[in-house]
Amino acid sequence: MALQHMHIGFDDTDSPRRGCTTYIAALLVEKLEKIGVEFTDYPNLVRLNPNVPWKTRGNGALCLRIKCNENIADKVKETVMDIVEENSDLAYKGTDPGIVFLPRARVPREIQAFAKNAITGIVSMKTALKLLKRFKAEALGFKSGRGIIGGLAAVGETLRGDHTFEIIAYRTPENCGTKRRIDEQSVIEMDRTTTPYTFNNLDPETGRILITPRGPDPILFGIRGETPEIVKKAFEIVKPLEPVERWVIFRTNHGTDAHLKRVKQLSRIKPYHPVIAKGVVATNPKIVPRRHVIFTIEDGSARVDCAAYAPTGALRKAASKLIVGDYVEVYGGVRPSAKNHPITINLEKLHVLKLAPQVVYRNPFCPQCGKRLKSMGAGKGFRCEKCGLRFPNLSKVAVHVKRDLKRGLYITSPRSQRHLTKPLVRYGMEKRRGSEIKLIEGWHFP
Repeated sequence: MALQHMHIGFDDTDSPRRGCTTYIAALLVEKLEKIGVEFTDYPNLVRLNPNVPWKTRGNGALCLRIKCNENIADKVKETVMDIVEENSDLAYKGTDPGIVFLPRARVPREIQAFAKNAITGIVSMKTALKLLKRFKAEALGFKSGRGIIGGLAAVGETLRGDHTFEIIAYRTPENCGTKRRIDEQSVIEMDRTTTPYTFNNLDPETGRILITPRGPDPILFGIRGETPEIVKKAFEIVKPLEPVERWVIFRTNHGTDAHLKRVKQLSRIKPYHPVIAKGVVATNPKIVPRRHVIFTIEDGSARVDCAAYAPTGALRKAASKLIVGDYVEVYGGVRPSAKNHPITINLEKLHVLKLAPQVVYRNPFCPQCGKRLKSMGAGKGFRCEKCGLRFPNLSKVAVHVKRDLKRGLYITSPRSQRHLTKPLVRYGMEKRRGSEIKLIEGWHFP
């Protein structure tokens, strides 16, 4: 019997009140292996554009890449459809699951391009359906079926360039919705042992544990790192204080900046798109309620506001020290204009490329004794308190002061980083295109 390759993508199964698309993938790993399926890759967890207004909670789509005997292909599809339907929150208004089956070994370039656009911009259902028809893929949508878009994007993002891994442990159903119980000291030990090959385990500013989510989903904890071996090693160090129902290693675009796309001119930025753009600081930063920092950049084509919010920590502090004339590169999602604010780039990173000279004007020194003079009032000159001399024709002198800001890259604090944001520790660890993927022994349980 001939073997058939198949890519299975699905998305939009969860809601703010329950569910998790990665958990459905974990269930399917167990179910499909039992019926004789062979996995050709780790389950792919693909985070899509985090700025689209209709995103799911984490905007993550999943793809399972398999091969199986042709005679069980229909059973595979039935299993996937049943598990997705049973575990999606279909009663929730904003949950519209979609499943895509692409029965071929290689993913067409056109579908890969669609995935890239779904990660860096906005794509349409019309485009997705055209591609499904052209390449004879099958799709099933529940309700509006919007999840078909994410499902196809997950199929198309083959992660052959830079990627990372995440091991996710899941709770037993009776514990979902309760406070997660985990030995915090073991997380600190895990971070100490595996850094820099795992990342974003702890927030260095607050000491907060970051591997445990806070929502009602079934995830107990997730650890991100550079290889499947290191995340499994990290997993074995962490001590959960409640039962773990199952766990799986995923290959993902977490921590890669895959969503950010460089634009040549500020006039070309579009709402909801994640961008990288350069400009000169045109206004000194201002602090708005709740300690947010707002400043404006320009490049000759347009002016754009940039916002660093309070939770961004070190990034916000750096932004507050900018002055007019600094040359910067900004990274972030574009918030559309509204009644109370213009179009704005919500900062994820700030690269200070050039610092403008900072000049302050100070009273001159006394020519007689060298003591700094005192002003006698606007336009009236200066006097020396020590000598008693007066100098009606002297003016304040310009003094260059050392900037309390250095050139370099500033990134939002780990506690407020998006899934896709590449942390500082990953710079220099990026993977090159074409690296071979081999599944390690024991990459999931059960």
